[in-house]
Amino acid sequence: MADSQLSAASCAPHVPPHSPHTPPHPMANPGYGKRSASGQRPRAADDFAHLPPREAAVAAYVDRLPDGADISVKTLAKVLPYGQCALRTALNNLQRAGHLRRGSEHVIGSGSARWVTRTFFSRTPRDDDWWAAFTRGDVPPEQRRPTRSRAFVLLAALGRTAPALSLSSTDCAALEPYVTVWFDRGATEVQLLHALTDGLPVPVHHAAALVHSRLTTKMPPEPVAPPTPSAALRVLECAKCGTPGRAETLPGGECGPCRGAQTSVPAGSRGIPAARVRGRMAEVRAAMAPRPKRQGVIT
Repeated sequence: MADSQLSAASCAPHVPPHSPHTPPHPMANPGYGKRSASGQRPRAADDFAHLPPREAAVAAYVDRLPDGADISVKTLAKVLPYGQCALRTALNNLQRAGHLRRGSEHVIGSGSARWVTRTFFSRTPRDDDWWAAFTRGDVPPEQRRPTRSRAFVLLAALGRTAPALSLSSTDCAALEPYVTVWFDRGATEVQLLHALTDGLPVPVHHAAALVHSRLTTKMPPEPVAPPTPSAALRVLECAKCGTPGRAETLPGGECGPCRGAQTSVPAGSRGIPAARVRGRMAEVRAAMAPRPKRQGVIT
């Protein structure tokens, strides 16, 4: 089916290309004519291969016209090898295929608003839901083709550094995760290239197998996480008397007695009388005093 579509497109009648000697295609009145739909993809050789030859030729010609070009049946019949009836049918078929819609658009210009007739053209065939969203003005932007990863690009270019290690697209996709791990572990492109290309055997019988072997056997170790700092062990001291204490008990760096604060006695507890404390201390000092030696006692 695809081959028949491609052959049909290749058999499309020749459309005269634009050249310096070809008169430019007529433009419509200001504000009218062709309008390219949003989200157009880059042109490709098989853009209209799914269409019959006549429709493919008309679509290819209209696609290359600038916005504002007159694409009425009468004007197209003057530059294309088709009659007005055939062109009218071809444009209707392009509309059914999702490439074209006719309508009006409300525009504001020169201080006034007006409705103008336009023909919207899309290189990419669109379904009815897309055209409905386009009419409302809420068509999402075209998704970009995903770019190749850093690992894939390095593998794809490996053959430029070492021709014996030229890899296919399938090989690059299979080896891509291993290179990604190298990058995650801090390796650079230069380090990877040295690891993969230094000291190659002659000849290299299987490039993908050799690259896989070197990627796995020479893979750098996982980065060692720095040690987690342990909790600091610190004790503060009073700046005046050197009494240790918790930070909350040393506001301003001084303990309560040095600040002249009164020591509070917990409620319900009885304090020891000062006289009793002095008496007890006197007893302790007396007990510690040296006793006189007895005469006649041999020590």
